[in-house]
Amino acid sequence: MSLLNFEFPLITGEMKSLSDYEGQVVLVVNTASNCGFTPQYEGLEEIYRMYKDKGFVVLAFPCNQFGDQEPGNSEDIQGFLNSNYTVTFPVFGKIEVNGEEEHPFFRALKTMAPGTMGTKNIKWNFTKFLISRDGTRVERFASSKRPEKIVASIERELEL
Repeated sequence: MSLLNFEFPLITGEMKSLSDYEGQVVLVVNTASNCGFTPQYEGLEEIYRMYKDKGFVVLAFPCNQFGDQEPGNSEDIQGFLNSNYTVTFPVFGKIEVNGEEEHPFFRALKTMAPGTMGTKNIKWNFTKFLISRDGTRVERFASSKRPEKIVASIERELEL
């Protein structure tokens, strides 16, 4: 199954197919509004703007599974982003990334790129998954890895 054979609601409610990003390098991030890592939205936006014209996209998936740090609904999340950050990359509706209700997309990501010592579960908000243009390779980055620290991996996938 291709990683891009999934469809999700955007934060606006409109459905979006990940197949629209076929042929691009995709950075998937599980996000939260009330997390110590939330300022990473700025770095994510910066790298998105730097590389979007070269075939790169950031996809944000809000999640409330870590410390109840994304308790609001889509309107709350969108309002928070509009008030605090300039985010022009796609933000999707809230999702579960671990457990019984985890989305199959995240199950596939975690299988392709396990965490430290082979663990599958996502440990916290702002875990990042970099998907190659052809969807065959996934690199995983911990929450603490700031977006600007993964630029070399992005450039390698973009072949810059």
